Amino acid sequence: MELITRYQESTQNLIMNQYKNLMRVCRAEYEKAETEEIHKAFDFLLNCFDEKDKYYGEHLVVHSAQFAKMVVRELGLDPVAVMAALVSTCVTIKNIDIKLISQSLGKRLASILTEWKKISNLDVIPSQSQAENMRNLILTLSSDFRVILLKIAWQLYLMRIIDRMEEKQQIQLASEGKFIYSPLAHRLGLYTMMSEMDDIAMRILETEPFEELSKKLEASSQKRNRFIREFIRPIEEALIRNKIKAEIKGRPKSISSIWRKMVRQKIEFEEVFDKFAIRIIINTTPKREKADCWRVYSIITDLYQPNPNRLRDWISIPKSNGYESLHTTVVVPGGEWVEVQIRTERMNEIAEKGLAAHWKYKGIKGQAGIDQWLEMVRQALEQSEMDPSYFMDDLKLSQYNREIFVFTPNGDLKKFPEGASILDFAFDIHSDVGASCVGAKVNGMNVPIRYLLKNGDKIEILRSKNQKPKLDWLNFVVTSKAKTKIKLALKEEKLKEAEEGKEILKRRFKNWKIEYNDATVRKVLNHFKYKDAIDLYYDIAREKVDLLLIKELFTEKAAKSEQKTIQIDGGSVDKLLQSKVDKSGDFLVIDNRLDNVEYKLAKCCNPIPGDDIFGFVTIHSGITIHRMNCPNAQQLISKYGYRIIKARWSRAESGKFFSVSLRITGMDELGIVSNISDVISKDLRVNMRSISIESNDGMFEGTITLFIKDTGHLEALMKKLRKVRGILSVKRLESH
Repeated sequence: MELITRYQESTQNLIMNQYKNLMRVCRAEYEKAETEEIHKAFDFLLNCFDEKDKYYGEHLVVHSAQFAKMVVRELGLDPVAVMAALVSTCVTIKNIDIKLISQSLGKRLASILTEWKKISNLDVIPSQSQAENMRNLILTLSSDFRVILLKIAWQLYLMRIIDRMEEKQQIQLASEGKFIYSPLAHRLGLYTMMSEMDDIAMRILETEPFEELSKKLEASSQKRNRFIREFIRPIEEALIRNKIKAEIKGRPKSISSIWRKMVRQKIEFEEVFDKFAIRIIINTTPKREKADCWRVYSIITDLYQPNPNRLRDWISIPKSNGYESLHTTVVVPGGEWVEVQIRTERMNEIAEKGLAAHWKYKGIKGQAGIDQWLEMVRQALEQSEMDPSYFMDDLKLSQYNREIFVFTPNGDLKKFPEGASILDFAFDIHSDVGASCVGAKVNGMNVPIRYLLKNGDKIEILRSKNQKPKLDWLNFVVTSKAKTKIKLALKEEKLKEAEEGKEILKRRFKNWKIEYNDATVRKVLNHFKYKDAIDLYYDIAREKVDLLLIKELFTEKAAKSEQKTIQIDGGSVDKLLQSKVDKSGDFLVIDNRLDNVEYKLAKCCNPIPGDDIFGFVTIHSGITIHRMNCPNAQQLISKYGYRIIKARWSRAESGKFFSVSLRITGMDELGIVSNISDVISKDLRVNMRSISIESNDGMFEGTITLFIKDTGHLEALMKKLRKVRGILSVKRLESH
């Protein structure tokens, strides 16, 4: 540690504290020789940086030490991975030659850092879609999966210091965490990291609901803690009587998971019945794991009434990411519901550290599932025709959907995300089986290709030589394998027709005495806004392009007018972003730099003044303004992150109103419609565009479209409507 004298005394103290904390954690986990290697890596780190090397206000050596400690405590990786975490900033920030690291610290470490540098370079390629970045990221699994675990940990580390960053960086980092790294962390079994990323992302991207839920959870914390203590007491006594060693923990559900449930089920905070969970961690031997978990389940259900529909047995059949646990939901006197999770210490460590627990528990059945998934992912992504966005969809499906377990005719078990169809099953067996699938026999009964798989189904695929993949198949298959194979088959068919279209265009060019070459074809592509020639030729073959318009394109008049046309495509986005705001016209401030830029409000989420918004640079229509919680935000940010720009409302124009739709439900009482109408038109003087109400079995449900000034105006109206007798809920619709 002699190198520490290079720094000022205050910095020395900070670094020494971090060093001592790191080494204390490492000595508890590793052998003496291994901790000495980590010490060598720390010395190398000290030599890389100077006093001035700061990163978001803190010295880089401090950051590196904190990151390395995180890798030990939260991932439990081996010493080489800890060394990689320590010196990773030397490679990415100081650009230290990896050959030097190999000579000083070993080839194994150098190999990890080579892959680390590759995936870190992906972060600085703005023109590349996030899905493509993810494809390249996952391909590193084929060499050393520790790299991707380190990348996930680094993402979370940065999110923990997100408050030190500028607003634009915060939005980008939070979006990457939510849409890319959180689903990946879930797929690799890193539940704790996933939940923390989701909560931080929600705090940045959906600030208002996050703060509201935080306050509600905080307000009910004392009552909740008292309830948990009273719930746990009889369980502890019963476990002691049965001589079962176990630790019982009570914890609230993460804010983001509560919010997802509220949005998905369209319910209020008070209606979420399982806001916290009880976890029972059993200390037992590997041979007795399953039996002891079911013993504890029996004790729980003797004390409290279980909900049979909420039993989840992931001990007999672990999740695809290796997760093992027994979940049940029980009700206590008074009607409160509680989720109880039962697992062993080994299961708990795998649940906490996911794939990282590979080092400690290699060979356990849960690990086998992860190994199979990694191999499947590696093979799929190495196919050049694989659409990376399909893999992203798979990650998101696995994050929030249940798994379905089905069987082949031979009794082999297969797992699919909830919502998978017969076609997903068929393409999972083989691409030829999927392409020729016309239906299936499920439990002996004939079903169509759109049939959704159910737990326990025994499936036999029915095939026909005359069957061919169809475009609408892409609308109901959910797995990336099925989507990729269908798209590939459709592409082959499209190429055949495109060849015919190409020959048609060549003949016409010859008749018009126009030379057929790359320049003339490029001119046609640009004019008709085609991305590639295949699409143009295909549409010519299907008579979707008027050939006379192509001929006119090469006349003198058309050529002159084309020179005046300004297209907003990927190459001119920078010009678009360099313009400034016309303060006399627009009431939107977009990135504080736009002038005379065409923009429009997205119909998918209908933003109004007061909403948190962002701008999306389209290819042909200027900028589209979306709400931060727009249903399409996830796809836009994950696929086209480089086209996202900041946006905010500067002020609402006087007399300007925006269309908003509300969904109202309640009791069908006499005069309810009149009362609603009075609140809208008389009390708040809001103009209605349309109203539609349906009544059934004493309940009504209606949609009202109104003209609103801003979110404050909207909130006042919704608050007033909720006070109308008989109304149960008032919610804003995303689109209308």
